[in-house]
Amino acid sequence: MRTTTSSVIKKLLIVFLVISGLYFAKSFLMPLAIGGVLATLFQPLCKWLQQKRIPKAIAVTLCLVIFLSVVAGVIALLSWQISSLTDDFLLLKQRVVETGDRLQEYIFDHLGVSAKKQTEILIDEQPSVTSIVQIMAGSVTYVLANFILVIAYIFLLLYYRGHLRSFFLKLIPPSDRSEMADVLGKITHVSQQYLVGLSKMIGLLWVMYAIGFSLLGVKNALFFAVLCGLLEIVPFIGNITGTSLTVVVSAVEGASTPMLIGIIGTYIFIQLVQGWILEPIILGPQVKINPFTTILVLVLGELLWGIPGIFLAIPLVAMFKIVCDHVETLKPYGFLIGEIESEKNVIQFLKKKNVIKKSHEL
Repeated sequence: MRTTTSSVIKKLLIVFLVISGLYFAKSFLMPLAIGGVLATLFQPLCKWLQQKRIPKAIAVTLCLVIFLSVVAGVIALLSWQISSLTDDFLLLKQRVVETGDRLQEYIFDHLGVSAKKQTEILIDEQPSVTSIVQIMAGSVTYVLANFILVIAYIFLLLYYRGHLRSFFLKLIPPSDRSEMADVLGKITHVSQQYLVGLSKMIGLLWVMYAIGFSLLGVKNALFFAVLCGLLEIVPFIGNITGTSLTVVVSAVEGASTPMLIGIIGTYIFIQLVQGWILEPIILGPQVKINPFTTILVLVLGELLWGIPGIFLAIPLVAMFKIVCDHVETLKPYGFLIGEIESEKNVIQFLKKKNVIKKSHEL
């Protein structure tokens, strides 16, 4: 009994130390993890370019150019749509002021707090302009510094991928190197497939939201479609946030009740299509993690690393599951975080109906 208790305590201590290490070393680990995950996405392209006898340095540079072009394209698309929103800024400002006035009147009528007192409370709680500027400047500097680090890590990890693979293989006995090579290949593959699947999912959501919002007559429908699609990076929460912003802005712009109900209905319909058709087809064969584990790791990722932690949570846990499935003592944990039997049955049913093509199972 004492041995079992001691073993449990040791495992809990290890988990605590790992989580503490992830939290306190996030400034170092977070850019490295993002760079590593993104590097796996470009590994096939880099390998293909090298097979065409393009020097490794040039092949890696071309991959970075493609990545930066995609990022610049998304930023340009959002900037273009945001610029169209500025045309309605005065109207939005007027509507917000009117809504604020009505809210002040409601608080005065029901709570007896005068408008002057409400204003004083808001002013007392608002930060100064100087502090806001300092916070924004610090945030921009932090994001730019980490973005440069991520770019550097992508380049270095792609360039030295063979050297790093050999290093991991040398860590274990020769008899186990074949299995280790298989594990490394599967880890790289699951990260690639998750990112590719997520990109396809976002593209399809852009199309569906754009069609739905345009048919409803939502102002700046393309912007809100792009926003809702990009927020798919944050599972479960992202689409709700994007749709809520669409409803709020449309309401401030004077949208009718049927239009607001239509926006919510569009969201519900797209979520059903996404959950029952798109995810089993696009993400199902690649990332075999049950929804309960997904929510837990998303919450933990946000607590440890913020928004980047949410982005990294699923691919990192998918990699961890592959390791668990190949290490005897960790197999119970791989079973715990894996998909349950009913989820497997849904995917198998879709495969039998030829909705999902047979693919390599990880």
